[in-house]
Amino acid sequence: MKQIITVFTFLFALTYSSQAQNNSGEHFDGLTRIISYDRMIPPYLLEVSFDKTVHVIFPSAVKYIDLGSANLIAGKAGEAENVIRVKAAVRDFESETNFSVICDDGSFYSFNVKYAAEPEKLNVEMKDFIHDGDAVNRPNNAQEVYLRELGAESPFMVSLIMKSIHANDKRYIKHIGSKRFGIQYLLKGIYTHQNMIYFHTQTKNLSHVPYDIDFIRFKIVDKKIAKRTAIQETVIVPVRAFNYVTAVAGHRREVTVFVFDKFTIPDDKNLVVEMFEKNGGRHQYFSVENEDLVRARTVDHLKMKQP
Repeated sequence: MKQIITVFTFLFALTYSSQAQNNSGEHFDGLTRIISYDRMIPPYLLEVSFDKTVHVIFPSAVKYIDLGSANLIAGKAGEAENVIRVKAAVRDFESETNFSVICDDGSFYSFNVKYAAEPEKLNVEMKDFIHDGDAVNRPNNAQEVYLRELGAESPFMVSLIMKSIHANDKRYIKHIGSKRFGIQYLLKGIYTHQNMIYFHTQTKNLSHVPYDIDFIRFKIVDKKIAKRTAIQETVIVPVRAFNYVTAVAGHRREVTVFVFDKFTIPDDKNLVVEMFEKNGGRHQYFSVENEDLVRARTVDHLKMKQP
């Protein structure tokens, strides 16, 4: 009898210990744990309809959209990089679904979606990550998504540096720029952080005629080109641009910040920056040498701002 009681007591203790372990969030002999709520990014609630389109406006360009089910259809709104449109693909679908969005500043957004014949909010503007969330809590859109084109650099930091350069708007390079046909194009500063290089440029229209920008090209070319030889040039493509404008009104100026992967310029070459006018001939260009590049200021010299 005592042996039966002893065995029963042992089994009860083992069962109680197992339940206590499960209740504590430990499973599979402690190899996995339940995700706690402080690790969760809270989703936003969104209603969609079959007959109406919901537009969601994000503070930066959308890089990725994933839909939870075939009940939804979504995509970028035309040429607007930071706006997506969402609709129900099936009328009156019953089960709740979701979708997620990643922006090029590294922000991640999650939405829980349900059907509504008359959605309460048809146009939604998501706040900038700097102003979103309570002061003591993490923002609802976590800034920890890394993107391939930025390598190991945080998209949050790249975005903050671009905005800070634009907001400070200081000129410390005085000798690089062009001025032709009433248009002035300047390189105001070069900054560096981690493996990124930042070009701070300004376009000023001194004329009454609006200046429409067709494209801007960055290329490394030989300083001296011998006759009858092919021109050797390497195009450098920015990975980011802040306040990239396509037109400058008369007697106005615009400031743009370009971001590049780290590069250097050989001694026998220059970096040529060209800006072409659309349907016009007021093209601008200037050259940057390697000695200008290696004098780039670190972000430590920059007063960081959160505009």
